Amino acid sequence: MTGRYIISIDQGTTSSRVLLIDDAGVPVRSVAEDVAQIYPQPGWVEHDASEIWLSVKRLLRRMVEMAGGPGHVAALGITNQRETTVLWDRETGQPVHNAIVWQDRRTAEMCAGLREEGLADHVQSTTGLMIDPYFSATKLAWLLDNVEGARVRASQGRLCFGTIDSWLVWNLTGGTRHATDVSNAARTMLFDIHRLRWDPVLLERLNIPREILPDVLPSQGAFGETGSSTAGAALPILGVAGDQQAATFGQACFEPGMIKSTYGTGCFMLANTGRKAARSENRLLTTIAWQRGLEIDYALEGSIFMAGAIMQWLRDQLGLFADTPETAELAAAADAASGVYLVPAFVGLGAPYWDADARAAITGLTRGAGRAEIVRAGLEAVAFQSRDLIEAMAADMESSGREKPDRVRVDGGMTGNDWFLQCLADHLAMPVERARYSETTALGAGYLAGLEAGVFASSDALATIWASDAVFEPRMTTDEREDLYAGWRAAVARVLS
Repeated sequence: MTGRYIISIDQGTTSSRVLLIDDAGVPVRSVAEDVAQIYPQPGWVEHDASEIWLSVKRLLRRMVEMAGGPGHVAALGITNQRETTVLWDRETGQPVHNAIVWQDRRTAEMCAGLREEGLADHVQSTTGLMIDPYFSATKLAWLLDNVEGARVRASQGRLCFGTIDSWLVWNLTGGTRHATDVSNAARTMLFDIHRLRWDPVLLERLNIPREILPDVLPSQGAFGETGSSTAGAALPILGVAGDQQAATFGQACFEPGMIKSTYGTGCFMLANTGRKAARSENRLLTTIAWQRGLEIDYALEGSIFMAGAIMQWLRDQLGLFADTPETAELAAAADAASGVYLVPAFVGLGAPYWDADARAAITGLTRGAGRAEIVRAGLEAVAFQSRDLIEAMAADMESSGREKPDRVRVDGGMTGNDWFLQCLADHLAMPVERARYSETTALGAGYLAGLEAGVFASSDALATIWASDAVFEPRMTTDEREDLYAGWRAAVARVLS
C-alpha cells in the first residue's frame, strides 16, 4: 500500500475501531475490538478506561503496519463516545475509578436538585443542554464526591478530567497534552458554547476545580503527536470530534438544514444550523457541531438512549433471535396490527421527554402476540422515537426561520436492516438515505484530520465523495402512520414518571 493515509480512531460504547482512509477519502481498512461494559448496580454503567486505551493502542499499531509503516500516515483523527467521564492521576496516568458511561443514571437525584435550584435556564442558555445525568458534569461531581481523597487531590491539581477523547490524547502523547475539542467540551454541561469557555457558575456550583479540566481546541487542529513507542513514529493528531458530530461531518452535512441520524447503541439525530446557535423550544439540545479555524458550526440534536441496544437486549436477555439478520424476517412476518409497543426506557428516556426515572415496558400483549411481534415492536420503537425527534426538530427550525427537513441521511449498525429503514421512512414520512460508507463516524474524524494535514483540499471536495447506496421512500398511508403513532404516544405516557 502506498500513498498518504489518514488513520481514524473511533472509540465507541461497545467497541474500539480504527479506520484507514486513503487520499481520495475512501475507507480501505478497518480493525476493531469489543470493549466490555460494567454494570455495578441497576442504572449504573461503567468502563475500564485502561482497557479502552490498551485496545486503541493495539489497533493503532496494527493499522500503522497495514498502512505500510508510519511514513505512509499523514495524520490521526479521533472520535469517541461522548459524555463518558474519566478521572485520572496526573503523575501516574492511572484512572482513579472506572469511567462512568454516558448511559449511566446514578446522578439523577443530583440533577433533580439542580433543577429545583432553578439552574435549568442557565444550563440551557449557556451550554445548550438540559440538566440530565447523561452529561459529564454530574458524573464528574460524583467521582469527586465518592472517590476517597479525590477532592483534595483535584484541588491540588493532581487529577485530570476528560471525556474519552481527552483520555486517548493524553495517552497517545505520553501525558504531554491534556486537551479536548469544542464538540466534546459542549457535551459536558460545563462549557459555555457561545463564549467558548468553561462556565464559572457551573464549576462553582458543582465544586469542580478549573485545574483539572482540559484545554479546549478547535475540532480541526493540532492536538500533539504520538509517542514513537505507541505508533512507531511521532504521528500528528490533527482532528478530534465527538462521535455524533464526527458522523455529521462524515455524512457531509455541511450546509444548514442538513440532517443525519446515527443508529448504533443509541440514536442521535443532528441538524446543522450553521454559524448561529438555535435555542430549542421543544426540548432538544443546542450543541457545537465542529470548529474549523475561527469558524464554528452549531447543531440541534435529539438523543435516544436505546436503539441498537434494544435489539441486543431482545437477543441476549430474552433470546428471541440468534443473529441480527433474523430481525428483519421476524418483523416482516409479524402481525402489523398487533398493538404491541416496546418503550425502551431501560435507562430513562432522552429527547424530547428527558425522564431519567421512566422505565421500559412492553404494552398491548395478547395471547396472539409472540416473539415476531415483540421484535417488530423493538424496531418500530426506534422509528417512533425518531419521529419524536424529527417533529421537535422541524418545529424548532420552522420557528427560527429555517426550512423544515425533507430527508435524512442515516448510518450506524442498524442501517444494514432494510426492513427497519423502510419502517423509518414510513414513520418519518420522508426519504431516508443510507450512506455508501457505513463508518461515517470514523470518516468524519479522519476528514477533519485530513483537511488540517492538507490531504483533502476542502469540505466542498469532501461533499463530492458522499453518496448513498440506497434511498427508502415512504409507502405507508397517512391514516396508518397516525394511528400507529397515537398508540406509541399512549404507550410512552404509561411509563413516564
